[in-house]
Amino acid sequence: MRPATLPLHRNGDGPGYGWQNRAMTSARPSATARIPRLFCDGAPAPGGRLQLPEPSAHHALRVLRLVPGDAVRIFNGDGSEWAAEIAMVNKSGASVLVSGRVERDVEARLPIVLAQGISARERMEFTLQKAVELGVAAIQPLETRRSVVRLREERASRRIEHWQNLVIAACEQCGRNRIPQVLPIETFTNWLGTLPQSAQHLRVMLSPAAGGGLRDLPVPSSVLLLVGPEGGLAPEEQELAQARGFTAVRLGPRVLRTETAALAALAAMHVLWGDF
Repeated sequence: MRPATLPLHRNGDGPGYGWQNRAMTSARPSATARIPRLFCDGAPAPGGRLQLPEPSAHHALRVLRLVPGDAVRIFNGDGSEWAAEIAMVNKSGASVLVSGRVERDVEARLPIVLAQGISARERMEFTLQKAVELGVAAIQPLETRRSVVRLREERASRRIEHWQNLVIAACEQCGRNRIPQVLPIETFTNWLGTLPQSAQHLRVMLSPAAGGGLRDLPVPSSVLLLVGPEGGLAPEEQELAQARGFTAVRLGPRVLRTETAALAALAAMHVLWGDF
């Protein structure tokens, strides 16, 4: 369920949401415009009415300037999508009238879990947004030795909520109906200790010093991708990861920034083994 208290930057100023700034667009979408997608955490049913959560209502009314009768698509994260229209607008928000279910599956054929070393705020947010667009199944934020951001328990909880909101907004934009979970923040060593000895996924660790690349790996059915923060994983962390079954690979001869590395790896995996 998406908390309704955290603001979402979906007015065209933030990266990756796909909506134009309202100063650059007409007040009403044209007949040929893409039908807006909105997250709604209720249980849709044909002929039923649902109240939009505050962030979705704000996006619909203040950013997209939708009015009663405008067509929308809604999803609640369970994999389904529903045709609907704005039914009522008032001071408390907006509701939609659901008409019917739309069968559409855009999930990646190759499940990839991204274990990402926490980076600076803008870089981490960019990584999460784009990883969702590239079909990542879940995201595990990690505190590593070289992480520049350290979050205490209360701040960590708020940051996870914020990141989950960003993920939901990215799903609205890219058409996904299943919402990747942002897992609770773990320290690198504690997280490694929770992994079973027998690998459920192909375990891949990005390292510019590795000798091989993704093409050298066997074709997987699922992947656990480990990416360090700014500065990468420390040598001892790489050794611990390799002892836990991770294979180090590099992405070409150049050193990539953390946000570039994660996204380049996801895209390359889909080219090699997925749906690109």
